[in-house]
Amino acid sequence: MWLTQPLKERQTRVFLAVLLAALLLVSLANLLLPAGHPLHVSTYTVTLLGKYLSYALLAVAVDLVWGYLGILSLGHGAFFALGGYAMGMYLMRQIGDRGVYGHPQLPDFMVFLNWDSLPWYWAGFDMAWFAFLMVLLAPGLLALVFGFLAFRSRVTGVYLSIITQALTFALMLAFFRNEMGFGGNNGLTDFRELLGFDLRADATRVGLFIASGIALALGYWLCRAIVLSKLGRVCVASRDAQARTRFIGYRVERVQLFVFVVSAMLAGVAGALYVPQVGIINPSEFSPLFSIEIVVWVALGGRATLYGAVIGALLVNYAKTVFTGVMPDAWLFALGGLFVVATVLLPRGIAGLLARRRPSAAPKEASA
Repeated sequence: MWLTQPLKERQTRVFLAVLLAALLLVSLANLLLPAGHPLHVSTYTVTLLGKYLSYALLAVAVDLVWGYLGILSLGHGAFFALGGYAMGMYLMRQIGDRGVYGHPQLPDFMVFLNWDSLPWYWAGFDMAWFAFLMVLLAPGLLALVFGFLAFRSRVTGVYLSIITQALTFALMLAFFRNEMGFGGNNGLTDFRELLGFDLRADATRVGLFIASGIALALGYWLCRAIVLSKLGRVCVASRDAQARTRFIGYRVERVQLFVFVVSAMLAGVAGALYVPQVGIINPSEFSPLFSIEIVVWVALGGRATLYGAVIGALLVNYAKTVFTGVMPDAWLFALGGLFVVATVLLPRGIAGLLARRRPSAAPKEASA
């Protein structure tokens, strides 16, 4: 079965080499080449590519649980958004008295809503280390609680997918409320600086792009290490024959919980990298439609390959950027068509096409 094929070392080396080369070339083309040069890469393009890389990390996180655990999560957008909100809260605290209302502590939306003081859960977000820790802990703790209850109850299949979708929908409704203290419908925006660096500066944009690429490489390496370990083999066994895996003595729910939490944390890191590059985080990131879109990325690129998830995320989001400008009303139909094509014609995704070998090659070599 193709889902049980191990991840090849050559594929990992090629992927990391291409990623690092792209980071280097794009950064140099932006910083060293003048704007009129034909090989110059604009800062807008660098920011767009950085956003794609953060999406690619999110796709790798989803592929880890769907491809190797068999858990079709339709709620990873929630973990992505929580990491984004943790970063957004830190960036809002860095504005200080430079906001429209000039309040030294309260963000502009809280002043507008007549808040007297910061809510207790905003405490500590003026410190970078605390905010970065929350980027991991907020989605990780949610995944830990949700996964513990779901896996202990042995909820599987479509029922688990529906519950994950219900989770992200409930969070979306909650964050839309102004009383939550997260900016309501408008969310968090108007960011100025990150770690003392101006977010509008070209060098900062390039730095965020490089950080997104490095995070993708590290996230890919971590997922690969899990997949190729004994834990990864237990994950595949649990996915293909959960009852047998339990019978021989493995605590399947613990394996599922651990990998699910790791995946949620990676999604949170992706959200934290996404926010300073895009410049806004709002409840629309919790939308169930976004979580379904992530699944389309992985399905099109190739489930249970990791690098296929990256390919799918990059291609679909590039197509989205192009087609939303050309025919914005038809983009959702195009997305649905991509999912149908991936399901019917490309069951192994684009990665399956790349891995395919000519059937006549082996017999010729054998006869020679």
